[in-house]
Amino acid sequence: MKINLNNLISITEANQNFSKVARMVDEKGVAVILKNNAPRYVIIDYSKLQDKTIADDMLVQEAATEYLSKYAKAFEELAK
Repeated sequence: MKINLNNLISITEANQNFSKVARMVDEKGVAVILKNNAPRYVIIDYSKLQDKTIADDMLVQEAATEYLSKYAKAFEELAK
């Protein structure tokens, strides 16, 4: 499965603001929820599930690695 970095959301944020996740899926067709900074859950638009057509820019693992690299300093601060 391929994914765009803009489709990633932390499990904490998804839990606190599920309407944001729903909007993301409505707009982009998919949302990937990160748990412990790794892709864990995928929420997709039901019509895409029926069509079995899910494609974006990067593989999930590549996206997670890039996301973590991009925000490494923020994650280090949060870990303190």
